[in-house]
Amino acid sequence: MSYTFSPYSIKGHVFKNRIIMPPMCMYSAGEDGLATSFHATHYISRAVGGAGAIIMEATGVLPEGRLSEKDLGLWDDRQIQPLADIVHEVKKQGTLIGIQLGHGGRKANVKANIYAPSALQFSSDYKVPIEMTKQDIHRVIKAFGQAAKRADQAGFDLIELHGAHGYLINQFLSPLTNHRTDEYGGELLNRVRILGEILGEIQTYWPKEKLISVRVSALDYNGGNSAEDVAEMINLVKGKGIDIIHVSTGGVVPATIDVFPGYQTKPAEIVKNLTGLPTITGGLLLNLEMLEDILGNNRSDFVFLGRLLLRDPYFPLRAAAACGADIPWPQQYVRAK
Repeated sequence: MSYTFSPYSIKGHVFKNRIIMPPMCMYSAGEDGLATSFHATHYISRAVGGAGAIIMEATGVLPEGRLSEKDLGLWDDRQIQPLADIVHEVKKQGTLIGIQLGHGGRKANVKANIYAPSALQFSSDYKVPIEMTKQDIHRVIKAFGQAAKRADQAGFDLIELHGAHGYLINQFLSPLTNHRTDEYGGELLNRVRILGEILGEIQTYWPKEKLISVRVSALDYNGGNSAEDVAEMINLVKGKGIDIIHVSTGGVVPATIDVFPGYQTKPAEIVKNLTGLPTITGGLLLNLEMLEDILGNNRSDFVFLGRLLLRDPYFPLRAAAACGADIPWPQQYVRAK
């Protein structure tokens, strides 16, 4: 029996295996935020290669919230159809598909003014952000809701809120970057407030039968949040529709991180155990044996493979063959099975 190639179901959505292609910025859109032929080739090939689910790259809910001016966007109805075309082709392969909705906050690398919970510069390579007013906060919350509406119209199975890697939601969650003294800062309940309000806004537009993931940085490293803190915040808002927690670490402040194969698995295990929610883990996972160990010991429910799937879009097909898992191949390729 292969744990990696066993199916998993959430709310009737069947993941044909436990391999997730995580969001990875491709910096290949124009300033209009439209998906291109490159995006189509990139994502469809990983579906053909056998990934259980694909979560498309960080996609800006507002132009000034993009991580770069070559990122995808979902702030305009014109951006729906190019994404819908990709979704349609990915689903033909039996692969679930999601899109990560985000706002860069103080790490947005754009020409426009940038905004953050507090006017704290990430590093000398970034601009000093403008501290957000409550009007600014509410505008962002509304933008997440409208982006979720467009994601539904494009046919996505899942949306993921980018609450990791030092971007806007993560900046609110972390005491290292949130120095506010109003209801959006201070104690845990206040710091997680914007995430709860975004989830609430999304519920207006995103069908309840579809999936919601939240990506978190479970460790801030230089002080700040621990995995236990992050789990506590998740528990405060998980009743607002969270189905999956995608666990990463770092990015909220510059830090030296000791990385090694599987270095993010322990934080994911803590979050899984304390919240009771399915989790996705990863971090330099190199081979099938590592995936089997993590999944077989119930340390996480899914594994994300980033660089590995960049190097080898067909890793799932090859790994299944190596362990004797008889998984469906694209009909066009069956002769090579």
